[in-house]
Amino acid sequence: MSKTNLIQAVEHGSVTLAKGFSAGGLHCGLKKKRKDLGWIFSETPAVAAAVYTRNLYQAAPLHVTQESIAVEQKIQGVLVNSGYANACTGQPGMDDAYAMRRMMAEKWGIAEHLVAVASTGLIGERIPMDKVTKGIAQADRPEHQGAEHFEEAILTTDTCPKHYAVQVEVDGKLVTIGGAAKGSGMIHPNMGTMLAFITTDAYVEQPVLLSALREITDQTFNMITVDGDTSTNDMVLVLANGQAYDQPLDQSHPDWEAFYTGFATVCRQLAKQIARDGEGATRLIEVEVKGAPDEQTAKAVGKAIVGSNLVKTAVYGKDPNWGRIVCAAGYSGQLFDPDRIRVKIGPVLVVDQGLPVPFSEEEAKRALGEDTVKIEVDLNQGSAQAVAWGCDLTYEYVRINALYRT
Repeated sequence: MSKTNLIQAVEHGSVTLAKGFSAGGLHCGLKKKRKDLGWIFSETPAVAAAVYTRNLYQAAPLHVTQESIAVEQKIQGVLVNSGYANACTGQPGMDDAYAMRRMMAEKWGIAEHLVAVASTGLIGERIPMDKVTKGIAQADRPEHQGAEHFEEAILTTDTCPKHYAVQVEVDGKLVTIGGAAKGSGMIHPNMGTMLAFITTDAYVEQPVLLSALREITDQTFNMITVDGDTSTNDMVLVLANGQAYDQPLDQSHPDWEAFYTGFATVCRQLAKQIARDGEGATRLIEVEVKGAPDEQTAKAVGKAIVGSNLVKTAVYGKDPNWGRIVCAAGYSGQLFDPDRIRVKIGPVLVVDQGLPVPFSEEEAKRALGEDTVKIEVDLNQGSAQAVAWGCDLTYEYVRINALYRT
């Protein structure tokens, strides 16, 4: 593997591809039929870093996980339930989250602070802990083991599991970075109901790992939107156990760029899968903003466009209404000269120097009918760029969310 080709995707790779990690999931009765209790386990304690929702209402599991990581910046096991968010449940909800941590620690024979917990689902109702207890008791059965069971167990309104993995070369050794995620609605990260778990068999000290995670999250998970709602439960957790490469990996290492790029690739692919699986969605929208005076402007313009309900419905209806695109850019809160903007829908130029140009409606409609609808906005005022992802807005989104509790 050459220096120019250090990153390779692994088909069907997930959180268990990295050395020393296992995962599983089962149905314990929190949901009617689908699996609803999942776990990830590392053979050795792994360096841990996480980012959390910026919603002022933070669910109980987030507080417990933050406490766990704070002890020695390491996590060995992660327990996740779906169906109940354990948010807005007060002290009883905190007690439930601590109980989940304690029971899983006892099951694995590890210290409580080495367990992270996460929940996703309905807000405001307590988790039926008797069902969780019975589920944990069965977690060591062979039929419940496997990344695919974990990926299914963490889903709520998602239509499919989300996973991705890459391998990179570090000092001649193969290092793996894998991930699994869930998210379909309440997606507007500032960190939506969105959970992501990343594993790697490299060793990265906690301050370096956390810094990389924060940077990459801002480029990936924080650049997606489905419906503009930021959940109470969002979390991205990364675990690095060092079983393939046990020397400290940081910015001074010659192969740091390859590792960082691989890490970013996994997060980007998971983020795109979440956006593509937006509730009721039929297409992924990718907005590339370039020619911006700075990165903040590029990001804000991109997210304004991809988050616009009028843009989203225009994509659903295959309507090349470029006015909605420039309108969203204009209310992004960023300063730019609208007379220099250039807009393309797929390969079709629709606006140049801030003015409409003649274009083929049929060709533009074809571009809007692609599985990934690409919109390019060139501000022509600098060299900064950013990419944002979202999905179209359909009748099905309204149906799903109108009936969510029933």
